[in-house]
Amino acid sequence: MDTIEQFIEKFNNAVDFQEPVEITGSTELRSLPEWDSLAALGVIVMCDMEYSKTITGDNLATCVVINDIYALVS
Repeated sequence: MDTIEQFIEKFNNAVDFQEPVEITGSTELRSLPEWDSLAALGVIVMCDMEYSKTITGDNLATCVVINDIYALVS
Protein backbone atom coordinates (compact mmCIF):
# COMPACT_ATOMS: atom_id res chain seq x y z
CA MET A 1 0.00 0.00 0.00
CA ASP A 2 1.19 3.49 -0.80
CA THR A 3 2.05 6.00 1.86
CA ILE A 4 -0.18 9.08 2.17
CA GLU A 5 2.52 11.06 0.34
CA GLN A 6 2.46 8.63 -2.60
CA PHE A 7 -1.34 8.71 -2.59
CA ILE A 8 -1.33 12.51 -2.66
CA GLU A 9 1.04 12.49 -5.64
CA LYS A 10 -1.34 10.19 -7.53
CA PHE A 11 -4.30 12.33 -6.41
CA ASN A 12 -2.59 15.44 -7.82
CA ASN A 13 -2.03 13.68 -11.13
CA ALA A 14 -5.63 12.47 -11.26
CA VAL A 15 -7.09 15.92 -10.55
CA ASP A 16 -4.58 17.69 -12.82
CA PHE A 17 -4.58 21.11 -11.16
CA GLN A 18 -3.83 24.06 -13.45
CA GLU A 19 -1.78 25.76 -10.73
CA PRO A 20 0.28 23.81 -8.17
CA VAL A 21 -1.61 23.24 -4.94
CA GLU A 22 -0.05 22.15 -1.67
CA ILE A 23 -2.02 19.20 -0.34
CA THR A 24 -1.75 17.23 2.88
CA GLY A 25 -3.90 14.47 4.27
CA SER A 26 -5.93 17.03 6.19
CA THR A 27 -6.65 19.26 3.17
CA GLU A 28 -10.39 19.77 2.77
CA LEU A 29 -11.62 18.74 -0.66
CA ARG A 30 -13.99 21.69 -0.96
CA SER A 31 -11.06 24.07 -0.40
CA LEU A 32 -9.34 22.85 -3.57
CA PRO A 33 -9.80 25.32 -6.44
CA GLU A 34 -10.57 22.69 -9.05
CA TRP A 35 -12.50 20.14 -7.01
CA ASP A 36 -15.54 19.45 -9.15
CA SER A 37 -17.31 16.50 -10.78
CA LEU A 38 -14.55 16.05 -13.37
CA ALA A 39 -11.88 15.98 -10.64
CA ALA A 40 -13.97 13.49 -8.67
CA LEU A 41 -14.25 11.27 -11.75
CA GLY A 42 -10.46 11.38 -12.13
CA VAL A 43 -10.06 10.27 -8.51
CA ILE A 44 -12.59 7.44 -8.99
CA VAL A 45 -10.64 6.21 -12.03
CA MET A 46 -7.33 6.56 -10.16
CA CYS A 47 -8.64 4.48 -7.25
CA ASP A 48 -9.78 1.77 -9.65
CA MET A 49 -6.60 1.71 -11.75
CA GLU A 50 -3.98 2.22 -9.02
CA TYR A 51 -5.61 0.43 -6.07
CA SER A 52 -8.19 -1.91 -7.67
CA LYS A 53 -10.81 -0.30 -5.42
CA THR A 54 -14.19 0.66 -6.77
CA ILE A 55 -15.48 3.84 -5.20
CA THR A 56 -18.55 5.78 -6.22
CA GLY A 57 -19.61 9.38 -6.28
CA ASP A 58 -21.63 8.62 -3.15
CA ASN A 59 -18.46 7.38 -1.45
CA LEU A 60 -16.66 10.59 -2.40
CA ALA A 61 -19.59 12.69 -1.21
CA THR A 62 -18.92 11.42 2.32
CA CYS A 63 -15.24 12.41 2.15
CA VAL A 64 -14.27 15.72 3.70
CA VAL A 65 -10.45 15.57 3.59
CA ILE A 66 -7.85 13.74 1.50
CA ASN A 67 -7.30 11.22 4.32
CA ASP A 68 -10.94 10.14 3.93
CA ILE A 69 -10.32 9.08 0.33
CA TYR A 70 -7.04 7.43 1.35
CA ALA A 71 -8.96 5.42 3.95
CA LEU A 72 -11.34 4.16 1.26
CA VAL A 73 -8.47 2.61 -0.70
CA SER A 74 -6.38 1.43 2.26
